[in-house]
Formats: sequence, structure tokens, C-alpha cells
Amino acid sequence: MTTATAIPAGTYTADPVHSSAGFAVKHMLATFRGGFATIDATVTAEEDGTASLTGTVPVASVVVKDENLQAHLQSPEFFDGEQYPEIRFESVDLAIDGQAATLTGDLTIKGHTERVTAEGSVVGPIEDPFGNTKLALQFETVVDRTRFGLNWNAPLPKGGFMLANDVTLSVDLELLKA
Repeated sequence: MTTATAIPAGTYTADPVHSSAGFAVKHMLATFRGGFATIDATVTAEEDGTASLTGTVPVASVVVKDENLQAHLQSPEFFDGEQYPEIRFESVDLAIDGQAATLTGDLTIKGHTERVTAEGSVVGPIEDPFGNTKLALQFETVVDRTRFGLNWNAPLPKGGFMLANDVTLSVDLELLKA
């Protein structure tokens, strides 16, 4: 956390109604999208200009358009929600250059941690109509799901597989200064 940021010192927590975490993966021909109904994130900005972000999503809060698939995603073939109930991210660097932001940190899924870097943006801070200070951060990155033990797949009759390994992760946070 040695990079100066444009975030004023303080602690900012995610507004759960206006924040989201999602994923997208190629399913045969099209892109399949899902997300998590619950997200918890905190940004801490220090007086010296350094900042950090931590966040979690409960695996049980995964949301997709099919309840059978929702149950399958909880199974050991995917997230294994019973044994690993949480997906976690802890930053090691949050760099802001104008409205551009780069976030590097450790993503833990199914008990396995990988260092990832996400690109995105920062908006604010602004004051809302109720006198609260708000900040928005948006990030996106691509990870190989198999590196986290999400290995389920099905072969297609004429070659190839049903699911791609690359998954796009996206997070949109509206944060409230404490």
C-alpha cells in the first residue's frame, strides 16, 4: 500500500443496496452472468494517501436465473459453500490516477488464494442529499476458475467444453464514509 490515492482519509463501507459483485463466463456460445446478493466491503484511506480495500461475499448469496443451477453452484463441483462459505478479497495496493484505478490483492475462493489485479474507476467523493460523503469504485478482472478448484465442465459432442475457464469478475461499490 505505497501508492498515493485521491481518496480522502477515512473509512468507507459498502452500501449493500447500491453495490454489487458479479461474474460472467462463456457457456457454449453465449455469456452466462450471475452475481451475489450480499456484498460487504470496506475501504480505508490513511492520512499519508495510502488506501486498502477488503471485501467478502457469502457463497450462499449466489444469484442465477435457475434455482437448480444455484444449488449446483453451492456443491463441491463449484464453490463448495458448506466447506468454504465465503469468497474474500484483501488488497495489497489501491492506486488512483484521476478517475482510473488499479487494484491488486489476494482473492480467496474455495480456500485457495491467488494474487489478482483489476482495472477500474473511482468517482467522488461527493455529498449526497442527506449530508453523507459517498465514494464509488468499480473494478473488473479476468481469472482462470480452475486455479481456484472450480473444475466442473462437460464435453461437447463434437469437441470442446461447455464452460470456458476464464471468468470475468466485476465489482461496483457505492461506499459511505463512516
